[in-house]
Amino acid sequence: MSARLLTHLRHVDLAVPDYDKQLDFYAGVWGLTKVEEDSGISFLAAEGSPEQYVVRLRKAAEKRLDLVSYGAASAADVDTLAERLLAGGVRLISQPGKVDTPGGGYGFRFFDVDGRTIEVSADVEVRRHRKIEEKESIPVKLSHVVLNSPDLDRTRNWYERHLGFRLSDTLSSPHMGEVMHFMRISNQHHSMALAKGPHASLHHVSFEMRGIDEYMRGSGRVIRAGFKKLWGPGRHMAGDNTFTYFLDPHGNTVEYTTELELLDEDTWHPHVYDFSRPEVTDQWGTANPMNELIAKESFNDPDRGCFVAPPV
Repeated sequence: MSARLLTHLRHVDLAVPDYDKQLDFYAGVWGLTKVEEDSGISFLAAEGSPEQYVVRLRKAAEKRLDLVSYGAASAADVDTLAERLLAGGVRLISQPGKVDTPGGGYGFRFFDVDGRTIEVSADVEVRRHRKIEEKESIPVKLSHVVLNSPDLDRTRNWYERHLGFRLSDTLSSPHMGEVMHFMRISNQHHSMALAKGPHASLHHVSFEMRGIDEYMRGSGRVIRAGFKKLWGPGRHMAGDNTFTYFLDPHGNTVEYTTELELLDEDTWHPHVYDFSRPEVTDQWGTANPMNELIAKESFNDPDRGCFVAPPV
C-alpha cells in the first residue's frame, strides 16, 4: 500500500446530451450554485464548501463520467504521486502542470484500472463559502462518490496500492459474496466506495446536508419536483449515515446524506456486514426495501469514457 498523498474529494465531472435539463436540475432543485459557465460547460459549487466547484457539467453527444477529482496537500505531493504512478505502470493522461479550471492550481490526470479518468490537484484557490443556516436545505459539500466495477477486488487493490486508500468496511451476502468496499483517505468513513457491477460506471454521487431536518426538507423538495426517488429515507449501518437516493435527468443516481461516520483510524478494524439483513441497509426501517430494480438503476449505463480522456 502506498503512503497516502490524497487529502479529500474535490469534484465529480459529468457529460450529458441534454445539458440544459441537467443544469436546471443541479443548479435548481438539487441546490447547487452555478459559479461559471462557458460554451456547454458549467461549474457548480456547494454553498458550504471551500471547493471552487463540486460538479462540472459538459454538453456531449454521449453520457459519460468525465472524471473524479481529488485534492493533494502540495505541488510537491502532486509530483511525488505522478512519479509513483508512472513507476507503477499507471497510464498518465497529462503531466503535472497548471490546472485550467476555476481556482487554478497544479495537477495532472491519469486512468484508473477500470479506465476512469482521475485528477489530482493542489494549490487550488479556496472559494468564499459560508455557513449553511438552519432549515436551509441545500448541500453543504460533496460527501463521497461510489463507482461500479466488474472486478471489485482488482479495483480495490489498485486504489490501495497506487493512491493510498484504506478499507473501512465491506458489504457482503451469503448468495452474492462481497458487493461493496467502503474506502477512505482520511478519518471520514469513505470518500469513495466501490460496488460490484456488470460494467464500469458511476454508481452514485453523494452530497452532505446540514442536518437531518435539512436533509428531509431537501428530499421532500426533490420529490415534489417530480424526480424519481429510488430509495430512502433511511440510515445505513456502514458509515452510519442517512440516505435518500434520486435519479438525475440522465439516470445518474444522486444522494442526500448527513452524519457520515468519522473514524479513529488507529483503532478501526473493518467489518463485513451481511446486507441481506434489513438493519444493515437501513437501521431505521423507514426506507422502501432494497430490491433488484433499485440495484439495477444504480448499475447505470456502461461508461463510454473508459480509457478515453475527456476533451477538457
